Amino acid sequence: MKIDFDTDPRLWQVNEWLTAILPYSEFNLEVASSDASFRRYFRVHQHDHSRIVMDAPPEHEDIDSFVRIAEFLSSTGTHVPRIFAKNLEQGFLLLSDLGNTSYLSALNEQSADALYRAAIDEIIKMQLAPTADIELASYDDEKLLAELRLFPDWFIQKHLSLTPPPELNTVFELLIANASEQPQYFVHRDYHSRNLMLGADNEVGVIDFQDAVIGPVTYDLVSLLRDCYIEWPQNKLDNWLNYYFEQAVENQLLTGDNRSEFIRWFDLMGLQRHLKVLGIFCRLNYRDGKAGYMNDLPLTLKYVLQVTARYPELAPLHQYLTQSPEVMAIR
Repeated sequence: MKIDFDTDPRLWQVNEWLTAILPYSEFNLEVASSDASFRRYFRVHQHDHSRIVMDAPPEHEDIDSFVRIAEFLSSTGTHVPRIFAKNLEQGFLLLSDLGNTSYLSALNEQSADALYRAAIDEIIKMQLAPTADIELASYDDEKLLAELRLFPDWFIQKHLSLTPPPELNTVFELLIANASEQPQYFVHRDYHSRNLMLGADNEVGVIDFQDAVIGPVTYDLVSLLRDCYIEWPQNKLDNWLNYYFEQAVENQLLTGDNRSEFIRWFDLMGLQRHLKVLGIFCRLNYRDGKAGYMNDLPLTLKYVLQVTARYPELAPLHQYLTQSPEVMAIR
């Protein structure tokens, strides 16, 4: 996709910075991607290779966090973008190009097992990382609750014009307690098919990690396996859950006697994430004008209904959702 310098002053700054730092003056710039934040990515073509420019306006984005975590993950052997140059004042990074094949575009019935096992191996690698070597925020009760509040504020009230059920506070307390009682390790926080790149020999390229925290052991796993952008049958999920559990026990991240507890952790962690995401998708639409995420509401809601139907203590929330015509119209 070509870009228009005339309508975007920051692109002139990107161009000037690249002209100053690249060894050759001639290069072509094109849009690579954007995401749900203020960050944008451009692909720089020069001779026979390409690199990526991250544009992260410093008034909106914490580029220091990306740099710190990229360097930390790289030291653990995780395949993340290499940083060639940085301008923290303007909010620019020049990165290695992990390609344009995302997991989402590469996943199919034939490729899924190998790709998910490789992605799970990366979760294990990140969870084994020595987090004492880096300062990361804790995924604490306050942060979890703030995320959960997005569900009534943006999905229930703003999008559906409904009154949130009184049972929500009890549900939130249950989900926060579930997260807090799990072993706590490195959490990527947005580990799904759009943030994983497929490289040579099925190498997993990990991006969008700048919001990493120390948090629950199941968080990244549920982000991956109950992905809001792609769905898999339960038998496949069971196989991948078993694969993760075996690897986690072998690496002493979990103990082998808590398999049933692990599944409950996984389910309830997914519910926390998906309630949050329903709110985020609606906020992106109404506040930020990014309507495309509304197409992903049905699958996210499906995950919520599956889990609320499975656990008796979630029955009041399940009843509220299934008896609301406005909610069921989304399916």
